[in-house]
Amino acid sequence: MHHHRTAAPLAAIGSASWVALLWPLSAAAQAAPETIAPAPAALTAPGLAAASTLQGADTAWLMVSTALVLLMTLPGIALFYGGMVRRSNVINTMASVVGIAAVVSLLWFGLAYSLAFTPGGALGGFIGGMGRIGFSGMELLQSGAQVAVSHLAPHVPESVFAMFQLTFAIITCALVVGALVERMHFGALLLFAGLWLLLVYAPIAHWVWEPSGWLARLGALDFAGGAVVHINAGAAALVCAFALGPRTGYGREPFVPFNLGITMAGTGLLWVGWFGFNGGSALAADGRAGLAILVTHVAAAAGAVAWMATEWLSRKRTSLLGMCSGIVAGLVAITPAAGFVTPRGALIIGLAAGAACYWGATVLKHKLGADDSLDVFGVHGVGGLVGALLTGVLVDPGISGAQGSLVTQAIACVAVLAYSLVMTAVVLWITSRVVRLRVREGEERAGLDVSLHNESLN
Repeated sequence: MHHHRTAAPLAAIGSASWVALLWPLSAAAQAAPETIAPAPAALTAPGLAAASTLQGADTAWLMVSTALVLLMTLPGIALFYGGMVRRSNVINTMASVVGIAAVVSLLWFGLAYSLAFTPGGALGGFIGGMGRIGFSGMELLQSGAQVAVSHLAPHVPESVFAMFQLTFAIITCALVVGALVERMHFGALLLFAGLWLLLVYAPIAHWVWEPSGWLARLGALDFAGGAVVHINAGAAALVCAFALGPRTGYGREPFVPFNLGITMAGTGLLWVGWFGFNGGSALAADGRAGLAILVTHVAAAAGAVAWMATEWLSRKRTSLLGMCSGIVAGLVAITPAAGFVTPRGALIIGLAAGAACYWGATVLKHKLGADDSLDVFGVHGVGGLVGALLTGVLVDPGISGAQGSLVTQAIACVAVLAYSLVMTAVVLWITSRVVRLRVREGEERAGLDVSLHNESLN
């Protein structure tokens, strides 16, 4: 998505050759790249640019991708998680995802976007600046034919770029829900999510995706969020699971999923939405976006096959939940690599992730002893680590010009994992000083749908 985007070729790769057949573009948008790039390429921070420098096809693709990524959370994650919890907690699980989407959206434009995606001056390696706080500067001046753009994507309106990035922040925060379902107070969850966005997600996004970020300068490759989204969310989920403790009856009572058909529907939405997640991260309607979608699909299929095979060898059966988990494992692992590897590389990543995440959701989960209810760390944490590390090994310089380094990727993985583990604990502690984190046992046994929301499934 991100650290590579300042390269001039990506800002203006000609999409007009085929897109012009589908919808009209301005003459400027169809011009050769060298007639489009110079003015916005000079930007080192978000600012105004001539509207004529925008690429219509790239803007349209990023708007579609934004919708696809939001679809991954609403309703994708809500259905995926909702189907796996017990019947008495389905509404609370879905409400948690919806509530987080709303809170994160307002905080994103209020503060977090600026902290993540603007240069930070002396602190630029660690956190962004204040130039875009409170929706500031995201303007469209029709009279002067000017529009706000980001220095990271000067060929599309900043409003579109900021919205696209928002959908990543939403799903990252929503993923953590899977570790704390059925036992956390709703108000505590929303406060935690807001603080976590500002203190954990925004700084890590800045490190990796803003050119002045210290991991970006180090050369870490994370095309669409292996570290920023998946390792980050996985680490946070593990801390939450330990901090809240296991669900009442965990390990002693059967926890019957409400409806794995709903979980499968959520998986399908995730798979389709991931084309926007990874394909949109090219920030252009070009060949790299097309390749990112292809390798995403290959890795998802490979992840499903590898999980099925591993489950068969281990338990002499395959399950729908296992296939869904394998699909997600492949999608997670290809995320950091999608703009850097060939389809053959994607096959390797998907197969490795399917097997590794099966181990993460079974053997590792047992060893850790945390009630990570829906295996957020086992799938997203482990899958993100596998994908980020293999990106350093399998990157093809012919695709993007990027050179991979296993050492650099390992440094980024360790840094993100450590920061997320420590700061998530800090955010939970702050939250616990304000509100009660966990519901009482009676409320938990009654189910959070009734005890917290006074609603129930018929």
